[in-house]
Amino acid sequence: MYGSAGTGGHGGVGGNAIAAGLFGGDGGAGGAGGAAGLFGDGGAAGAGGAGGESTTTGAGSGGTGGTGGGGGRLIGNGGAGGQGGVGGAQTSSAATGTAGTGGTGGTGGVAGWLYGNGGAGGAGGAGGANASSANIAGGNGGNGGNGGAAQLIGAGGIGGMAGAGGTGGNGGADGLGGVSGTGGRLYGGAPLEFSARPLIGDGADAAPGTGQAGGTGGWLYGNGGAGGSGAPGQAGGAGGAAGLIGNGGPGGAGGAGASGGAGGTGGWLYGNGGAGGSGGSGIAGLPGFNGGNGGNGGPGGAGGWWGSGGVGGNAGTGAIAGGSDGTSTGRVAGSGGNGGDGGGGGWLFGDAGAGGQGGSGGDAGTPGAGGSGGSGGSGGAAGLIGAGGAGASGGAGGSGGTVGGNGGQGGHGGDGGWLSGDAATGGQGGVGGDANLHGGSGGAGGAGGAASLFGDGAPGAAGGDGGHTTRSGPSTGGTGGAGGSGGWLVGNGGTGGQGGVGGASTLFGAGTGGAGGSGGIGGWLSGAGGAGGVGGTGGATASANGNGGNGGNGGNGGAAQVVGDGGDGGAGGSAGNNTAGGDSGVDGVSGAGGAGGLLNGAPGTGG
Repeated sequence: MYGSAGTGGHGGVGGNAIAAGLFGGDGGAGGAGGAAGLFGDGGAAGAGGAGGESTTTGAGSGGTGGTGGGGGRLIGNGGAGGQGGVGGAQTSSAATGTAGTGGTGGTGGVAGWLYGNGGAGGAGGAGGANASSANIAGGNGGNGGNGGAAQLIGAGGIGGMAGAGGTGGNGGADGLGGVSGTGGRLYGGAPLEFSARPLIGDGADAAPGTGQAGGTGGWLYGNGGAGGSGAPGQAGGAGGAAGLIGNGGPGGAGGAGASGGAGGTGGWLYGNGGAGGSGGSGIAGLPGFNGGNGGNGGPGGAGGWWGSGGVGGNAGTGAIAGGSDGTSTGRVAGSGGNGGDGGGGGWLFGDAGAGGQGGSGGDAGTPGAGGSGGSGGSGGAAGLIGAGGAGASGGAGGSGGTVGGNGGQGGHGGDGGWLSGDAATGGQGGVGGDANLHGGSGGAGGAGGAASLFGDGAPGAAGGDGGHTTRSGPSTGGTGGAGGSGGWLVGNGGTGGQGGVGGASTLFGAGTGGAGGSGGIGGWLSGAGGAGGVGGTGGATASANGNGGNGGNGGNGGAAQVVGDGGDGGAGGSAGNNTAGGDSGVDGVSGAGGAGGLLNGAPGTGG
């Protein structure tokens, strides 16, 4: 449907005469260029093969160039015709025959019906040279191929150049130039321009290091240009938008500590959104200073009427504190950037883009605090038909001499298409950073996407585990993400995500496990509620001075609405162990079951 066609292959070389009195073989014809589908340029044709050489009687003629491929049935330029092959040479001074004639250039391809230029005709092949001492002429040059015709709007292709006559004796005659193709019936001049933006053509890519936006694609056909990367501290440029048909350009990467550029939108009729640019990593702190934060990833571009959304850009990582070794006292490392959200799917059809990964937090020395992880990007929502984009994981918290950084929250899953399409899962929460005094908490899991008219909600993601600590200050696991709601009419709710494991401790009590996520609500007319997520396990300890961590509470089950059973509550998390013979923690409380449907349906059981 969309894309340029392939190039035709070259014709084979004719065989040389191996003895006096034999003729050289003719070169093979070039292959025709491929024809485009509905939109796109026809492929260029292959050149004809050279004629074979002879010592006495007669050399072979060059092969005819292939015909250029036709442009797309609706929009596209015709492919160029192939060049004619060179005529074979007479290599002996005792030769009595003429050198070979150059091959005729191939005809240019016909343009698309609505818009496009005809392909140029191929040049004629040069006549073969003649080394005869009897003043016998060289071979005649081949005729140039005719240019391809435009149809409704566009210029006809230029006729191919004539082939030069071969040398030797009086020299061969030059070939005739090809005839230019006819212009379009509605407009047959040069390509029509309504503005500085062309009708057909890709947008220009922005130069690296400028942070400028990519150029827009042609009004009718063309991809957006790529955004330029940013200099240090400068955001990346946005990708260029396509016109009617084409893909959006990718966003440029952000410079150090800066955000990536947004992806360009796909064509109004057909085209995918461009990917968001990556965020730049934070700049490391000088001795005695904090580390710099990572840049956010750019959002993905939306698809057109028909097309997929672009993926969000990954975030930059936070920088270490206090210099290259991260040992400067009392300083905070940089936080990771947030991942870019995925682009929405096409209005009619197309999957949405996934979110970009959250950046990890930077590390710090003793004493010092690790940087927090960035949030994962949420997945884009689909349009009428298509799947939602997956949420991305949150970034891990950085380790710290005193305090570990918290893990980033996972991105939420995108909703499914309004008429049809699966909802997407959320991203897992980031792991908390380790520390000597107080580990970082795990990030919450991303919620599952909701179904639209029909379908099941997606499950929530698990929370991140808490960071480990060698002394006190236990860290908790992240809460599981909530399950997505079932379809407005029919569909089951999604399952809640499991809570993260509590942080382990070496000398004192360990951390509590994260709570499980709530189950999603069932569809209004019919559908069961989703089960609650299981609570996270408590952290383990190896000290008689403290207990193992308590288990996290289970998530509540989702409710049904009119017809359907309520979701079961999630089980409470198990208590953490004490490997030194001390007390373990307490198991978490199980979640409550969800209510059953008003007309028919049993309530869910407790976990």
